[in-house]
Amino acid sequence: MIYLDNAATTLHKPPAVAEAVAVALATAGNAARGAHGASLSASRAVFETRQKLAQLFGCPRADHVVFTMNATEALNIAIYGLLAPGDHVLSTDLEHNSVLRPLYDLQARGAAVDFVPADRSGNVCYDDFERLFRENTKAVVCTHASNLTGNVLDLARIARMAHAHGALLIADASQTAGALPISMAELGIDVLCFTGHKALMGPQGTGGLCIRPGVDVRPLLRGGTGVHSYDKDQPPMYPTRLEAGTLNSHGIAGLNAALDYLLQEGVAKIGARERALMRRFYDAVREIPGVSVYGDFSQPGRAAIVSLNIRGYDSSEVADVLFTDYGIATRPGAHCAPRMHEALGTVKQGAVRFSFSCFNTEQEVDAAARAVRELAE
Repeated sequence: MIYLDNAATTLHKPPAVAEAVAVALATAGNAARGAHGASLSASRAVFETRQKLAQLFGCPRADHVVFTMNATEALNIAIYGLLAPGDHVLSTDLEHNSVLRPLYDLQARGAAVDFVPADRSGNVCYDDFERLFRENTKAVVCTHASNLTGNVLDLARIARMAHAHGALLIADASQTAGALPISMAELGIDVLCFTGHKALMGPQGTGGLCIRPGVDVRPLLRGGTGVHSYDKDQPPMYPTRLEAGTLNSHGIAGLNAALDYLLQEGVAKIGARERALMRRFYDAVREIPGVSVYGDFSQPGRAAIVSLNIRGYDSSEVADVLFTDYGIATRPGAHCAPRMHEALGTVKQGAVRFSFSCFNTEQEVDAAARAVRELAE
């Protein structure tokens, strides 16, 4: 199988990731729930992974790295923990449902939400942000890169506008964490939400949020933390204020090993490799008659994603043929990004998404391009 669905989850990971999970399954107890060897083993893995994530993302304090099951949980914690009915929030048409649905829910409860529109290339006009700010705008919640087009937003520019209006920037790095260099300090990110199973190359069931010191996020969940057990309230300090219940220590151990690989190889180097493969595929398919490609490929630092359609065929039909006849795994449909499909005009047809990993090869890319050409013909 040629696996080109890495924007959904990476299939091929560094061998050390699976090895670390296997070791943790046999040796790790419950982190922060005892002082015996098994519990301490889990606690060490959690502690080390916090430190490496803080290093990777330029988070000033490792204790402000909070673990979750995925980016969706992280975004829910950030959105519900910082916003309330009566607040105003800005977002964009590029967003995934993990941002949209919490915002729609807040809107139904009395919050005001405005979306910066995207054009047919999937780009936004940054002047539209400035036009939409209000006196009660509390936050901008936006993706770093679209999971449909791969287009990247200028987070530093958005952060400057948000901070000038007294608002926070909550960034969804699901498609960029591990694929693009990210520094919270340099980009002005107040809360960074990420998942572990995509470009970070960790196991599913891992993710989290990094919080700038001074940002006060209300707990979404309340429960056991292993500390302050007699208190009626959730402990106020990070990270325990946002980590209720047993952590996925086995998955975090695998993420820890993946971070070793990323920090050793370098995110810039890995991302450049992925974008080179993406560009090779794009150049091979963009002028095929009957093929429509979506997104802005003039961006040098975009995500390694190419979404396309072939003539009037339903995207699910195309993806099925790609897998059945060619052994190529892609992602068709709506990609949980309804507003982006509305902007692109692909609501009815969906799109076939090809997304690349540093573990893909030029031969695989060329085979995928040949398959698209044959189907278009």
